[in-house]
Amino acid sequence: MFKSGFVTVVGRPNVGKSTFINHLMGEKLSIVSNKPQTTRKNLNAIYTDDEAQIIFVDTPGIHKAQNKLGEYMVSVAKESLNQVDLVIFITTASGAVHPGDVKIMEELKELKTPIFLLVNKIDEFDQDKVAKTLEAYGQMVDFKEIFPISALKGKNTENLLNLMKSYLPEGPLYYPADMVADVHLRFMVAESIREKALKLLQQEIPHGIAVEVTSMKEKDNGNWTIEADIICEKDSHKGIIIGKGGQTLKKIGIWAREDMEKYLDGKVELKTFVKVRKEWRDNPNLLKELGYKD
Repeated sequence: MFKSGFVTVVGRPNVGKSTFINHLMGEKLSIVSNKPQTTRKNLNAIYTDDEAQIIFVDTPGIHKAQNKLGEYMVSVAKESLNQVDLVIFITTASGAVHPGDVKIMEELKELKTPIFLLVNKIDEFDQDKVAKTLEAYGQMVDFKEIFPISALKGKNTENLLNLMKSYLPEGPLYYPADMVADVHLRFMVAESIREKALKLLQQEIPHGIAVEVTSMKEKDNGNWTIEADIICEKDSHKGIIIGKGGQTLKKIGIWAREDMEKYLDGKVELKTFVKVRKEWRDNPNLLKELGYKD
């Protein structure tokens, strides 16, 4: 009996949702950064073996929205809860219920969908805090399964896939067996650039950056020419992104190109530009143009 279904992964920003999916998939599918609210759209990662196909939906973190982009991210995350066969709720071992998780668990209580609790990053906390976290959360929601894990190091994740399969219904192959993600290449290219920018800029620039791929062409020899705009909200941010003598922008391009050449399977000629779009996160037209509105 072949099983298939959709599994959504939810939690506060920066608890390791993307790292968890990337670990199970064995591929770098979703942007990973040490900054919260990194994931802005649902990303379907597709795991297939001889027994099942599991479509993971990596959602933006549920958080208190500060602008229209934030509102969009939260609505996407909440909507996914009602359209799946299994919910994976990820938190970290704080020793008690984290204030940011209370609202999420209120949403989870209303669901009839099976829910797993994963307490992530256990290698960063002492065992007493981990145990107290498991106990506190277990009293809040009727979780079907509870696991303390380290997604980054792969600790206690060995049996999770088999356990997930046991909760999925009998079903078809929704996607071809060799397909690992249902995102367009343009999206992956834009995310590669945005991830490198977030890592290089650290705390200098908040989340007021986006990336728009303006041109993407494959040559006859399998190589690519790509042009992309890094969009920021302030003139002062533009200078920081470019860096002294253009060094920061150059490094962003070099790092992003290395990623792209792996999944595009060819050489990439990448040109990046920095443009200012003031308060773009509160501009409905710009959000739609950048793909953050349906």
